[in-house]
Amino acid sequence: MFAEIHSLDEFNQLLAEQPAIMAYFSTDGCNVCKILKPKVERLVHDHFPEILLVYIETNKFPELAAQNWIFAVPTLLVFFESREYIRKSRNFGLDELGHEIERPYGLMFS
Repeated sequence: MFAEIHSLDEFNQLLAEQPAIMAYFSTDGCNVCKILKPKVERLVHDHFPEILLVYIETNKFPELAAQNWIFAVPTLLVFFESREYIRKSRNFGLDELGHEIERPYGLMFS
């Protein structure tokens, strides 16, 4: 389940506290985002359960988008120990995303 983020401070606090985070940046009007979001949630739930999923609505919280250099939606950022490891924007496949997460996730949680 995605946790909604409402401020830059909240996001930065989670980055400091959580070992692994996937941030999903989207807008209300993005139809691709709406279709992709449950698929990403299922991928993480089934294969990477230690990753905390967070959702950021960029039109409501533009400072969060700006701080993370988000210029298009959907954009996914995957952080391990507060460092960005993976960035996917617009067109990407879930298989590709899963393969990129496997190695750092395995090193961290095995």
